[in-house]
Amino acid sequence: MRRIAIAVAASTMTFSLAACGALGAASGSEASPTKGNDITVGVLMPEKTNTRYEEFDYPIIKKKVSELTGKQGKTVYANGEASAKKQATQMQQMIDQKVDVILLDAVDSHAIAGMVEKARDAGIPVIAYDRLAEGPIDGYVSFDNELVGEVQGRSLLEALGSGIDTSDKIVMINGSPSDPNAGQFKAGAMSELNGKVTIAKTYDVDGWKPEIAQKNMAEAVSAIGKGNIKAVYSANDAMAGAAIQAMEDAGMTKLPPITGQDAELSAVQRIVAGEQYMSVYKPYPDEAEAAAEMAVTKIQGKGIQFDALATDSVDSPTNKDIPAQLVQVVALTRDNIKSTVVKDGIYTVKDICTSDYKSACAAAGLQ
Repeated sequence: MRRIAIAVAASTMTFSLAACGALGAASGSEASPTKGNDITVGVLMPEKTNTRYEEFDYPIIKKKVSELTGKQGKTVYANGEASAKKQATQMQQMIDQKVDVILLDAVDSHAIAGMVEKARDAGIPVIAYDRLAEGPIDGYVSFDNELVGEVQGRSLLEALGSGIDTSDKIVMINGSPSDPNAGQFKAGAMSELNGKVTIAKTYDVDGWKPEIAQKNMAEAVSAIGKGNIKAVYSANDAMAGAAIQAMEDAGMTKLPPITGQDAELSAVQRIVAGEQYMSVYKPYPDEAEAAAEMAVTKIQGKGIQFDALATDSVDSPTNKDIPAQLVQVVALTRDNIKSTVVKDGIYTVKDICTSDYKSACAAAGLQ
């Protein structure tokens, strides 16, 4: 089996997701549920700035829970809207409602630990989704987060080409310090960029807020000079869009390569238009369906099936050997839009190729 330490500080990972043997949880709910199909799955998502949670993750989870339970199971949903306090209240409400299991994508992985403890005390298993929360988590479903950063960093170097120099100045716009994934993305990117370019400015953006990222990028342009920025590492698409806006406001007509993550529709359109170099496409159906399966098998007491899903293992700052499933990712560029987000049904060509992008789409072979 594969074990990974997840913390705000970077950990080292191998690329292989192969695993051997069954896996048992060393921490988490001690309940031995034997529920039937009439179950309730609580789903807590972290924010709305990133459109994926409302548009993809939750609807897919809801549909999969229904399928797995012969349409008898149901889901209850809440979004923390980037407030750890609000999410804690929402989780308490789900505990009070006596949901059978909770899928938790934490706003603040550390701050939510007490609520995870409360859920365990109430006999409600908690499966961390996308971000690894602290406390006695029963399972974890996410993408290989350090690999995400490696893909971003490698793509940026490829965009710079053979003429790359160690003096080339890069701006890094990283995710929120309260999100353990952000540290993983950053570590992965640095493993590729270190020693090959100069990180002239680096920012950790509280709450992943685009408005903060835009201010940071404007400051970087002023400090470094608009003609001296060779590339921009942005940890996600929303901040990439904000950084692009800041550069355009500063009068930069030739934009440097910029990364992203999440394959948001606006980012895919920017990639088609040549404004954004790449995004990381994370197959949300794979992640969301895996989470629904883990939640249902956990509460139904199907240990063998649960172990078959959780072929990896992770450590959080508070708990060890948490059963996990890590899903692979893809570098999304102008060349593979059709074979990724279009093929998987995330967007149609019509969604992408609106009137503003007709000519760019034609040039990219998107018709």
